[in-house]
Amino acid sequence: MSEKRKVIVDDEEYNVELEKKGSSWKVKIRNREFTVKLEGDKNKSIKENKKRKKTKIGNGTISSSIPGKIISVNIDIGDLVNEGDVLVILEAMKMQNEIVSPIKGIVKNINCKTGDSIDANVPLIIVEDKT
Repeated sequence: MSEKRKVIVDDEEYNVELEKKGSSWKVKIRNREFTVKLEGDKNKSIKENKKRKKTKIGNGTISSSIPGKIISVNIDIGDLVNEGDVLVILEAMKMQNEIVSPIKGIVKNINCKTGDSIDANVPLIIVEDKT
């Protein structure tokens, strides 16, 4: 199964299609195909790497480690969310970043809305633990 992403290479933006092939990735850019090998753990997926970038302050207080613009807020107060659910899409440096819930719980507070410019490490959403 492949994923579509935007990447920037030498200050030029590309829409790419990525597909895991064993210990490497098949990358398709403008109808050209490349094989890319990543350094480090060969078993980590792109989604696992993205989860590492998200910051959690305390139990259920969710923020972004980078400043950016809120593209969408995918939840409402009172919603039940699971660990890993995408709560917010944040655009930073022309890349869209998914901010996910680190815990299962109920959304208690939303401190951002679509179109907001946010600073790094500012609480965006508070989720009350329901495990």
